[in-house]
Amino acid sequence: MKSPSAFYRPLAIGAPEPYRAPPVALERMIHFIPPHLEKIRAKVGGIAKQVDVVLGNLEDAVPADAKEAARAGLIEIGRSTDLGTTSLWARVNSLDSPWALDDLLQLVPALGEKLDVVMLPKVQGTWDIHYLDQLLAQLEARYAVSRPIRIHAILETAEGVNNVEDIAAASPRMHGMSLGPADLAASRGMKTTRVGGGHPDYGVLADSDGGGGPRTFFQQDLWHYTIARMVDACLAHGLKAFYGPFGDFSDPDACEVQFRNAFLMGCAGAWTLHPSQIDVAKRVFSPNPEEVAMARKIIEAMPDGTGAVMIDGKMQDDATWKQAKVIADLADLVAEKDGG
Repeated sequence: MKSPSAFYRPLAIGAPEPYRAPPVALERMIHFIPPHLEKIRAKVGGIAKQVDVVLGNLEDAVPADAKEAARAGLIEIGRSTDLGTTSLWARVNSLDSPWALDDLLQLVPALGEKLDVVMLPKVQGTWDIHYLDQLLAQLEARYAVSRPIRIHAILETAEGVNNVEDIAAASPRMHGMSLGPADLAASRGMKTTRVGGGHPDYGVLADSDGGGGPRTFFQQDLWHYTIARMVDACLAHGLKAFYGPFGDFSDPDACEVQFRNAFLMGCAGAWTLHPSQIDVAKRVFSPNPEEVAMARKIIEAMPDGTGAVMIDGKMQDDATWKQAKVIADLADLVAEKDGG
């Protein structure tokens, strides 16, 4: 474990100093695009106006024979497309793949500061973060990148979940984590082929009335435990937690419920894999106007965040002031991005 004095020291001579506080950014949806497809690349400028993050996906869903084209396509997007205030991320291939090293060796020199975050799949433990941390520092130093590229880990293996707290604390580059339900289900030996969401066979029965009558079945959430662990680990270390993919594009109602559960539990956003999910994420991960109004009432009544006051018949204290500040700050970011 690094000493506190060394934690924020650059890992390569000439690399930028790590962030001591994360940059403020609105990240309600991380919108995935396949950059090897020319017709998608042509639409990225318009997509960027609708989303908070554009992510070039180089890993799953990109065929092996299209990996190099995807990498080149993402570089083309970063160099030639005006993304405005929208962040550019890359999901590189996993570190045990034959493509990961070339992903990094080509993306960082070509994009530099335009690349905000590297999303790393199948993170098993701190060793994966430490490797990427050191390599990014070396590349930043070599190519005079002026600000650190951050790391976002996907939680999609049983070992990764087991090491989630250590992963969150592994580097000052850490941006956050996302739930990766499909690979995690395979890693755990779970009996589901669904990508996110619930399962009709996973639930509990209401208590018997003793008369042998029918009992109501309540479907449960397969991912509640993992999301809770991820949120606790991330928020304890000042990171952001994200719901990952919801694979059933034909069921926007179920998608919205999953996103809203994640939002209420502390997630900052979710992945959007299809244009139809963008408005769902925007609606869910933007604060409710009534809650914003109440939050501003609390802050106005307690400007320094201390003491206790009664507002609309309910007691508010320093704890609710902190909750109000989270909602009000988020509302300010949404208003700046969306207008109004």
